[in-house]
Amino acid sequence: MTVRGADAPPPDLMKRIAHHEDETVEERRNYAYRQTVTLQELNDRGMEVGRYSETRDIVFSPQQERSERMVSVPLDRLKNLRLTEEDFRDLRDIQPFVLREEYLRNYEIKFRGDEQMDGQDCWVVEVRPRQILSTQRFFEGLIWASKKDLSIVRTEGRAVPRILSLHQENLFPRFTTIRKLVNGNFWFPAMTYADDTLPFHTGPQRIKLTVRYNNYQKFGSSSVVTFDPVK
Repeated sequence: MTVRGADAPPPDLMKRIAHHEDETVEERRNYAYRQTVTLQELNDRGMEVGRYSETRDIVFSPQQERSERMVSVPLDRLKNLRLTEEDFRDLRDIQPFVLREEYLRNYEIKFRGDEQMDGQDCWVVEVRPRQILSTQRFFEGLIWASKKDLSIVRTEGRAVPRILSLHQENLFPRFTTIRKLVNGNFWFPAMTYADDTLPFHTGPQRIKLTVRYNNYQKFGSSSVVTFDPVK
């Protein structure tokens, strides 16, 4: 797939995209939703040999407090892999990547053209961290922002850095996050997926990751938002 480059972007494109991301983040804080994570280990024939799954609800209490609730005990039947603190940070912060104004200074940004994506005419921008610190997590990849309202509709890349030492080998897959239009105005994460082979020293390990965000419900002043247990 190639990217067209017929149109010149506005000179303040990234600031405008980041400003809209700030608005999107603030709006999403008013919503409850369910997040379902499935990680599969696959053998060289593409057969599943291990699995991790969990479901969390983001809900509101009668006191208007927003909290995260595990719906059931996570199912951990992974054979070769172990999920790390960085994996869970990436699920929360990197895979549903938001390029807020305060983060712009952390990234090198290159305009890559324009392209239709998910039914939207989009600007395509490459971002990568200016400096990587071992204690921080960053996104490296492409974002597609709608020309209509500068909403990010898709991201594709990976979390960095990899963590490699004599005692630790912590690798992360390339992923795609698709957003959907919620309430007619804002694009929220709908699904993240990855199908990648991680090159561990002990041998390559193919994985499939799927994260789904469902049941977006806006919280009102007299509302209590909860979800039924997974059946």
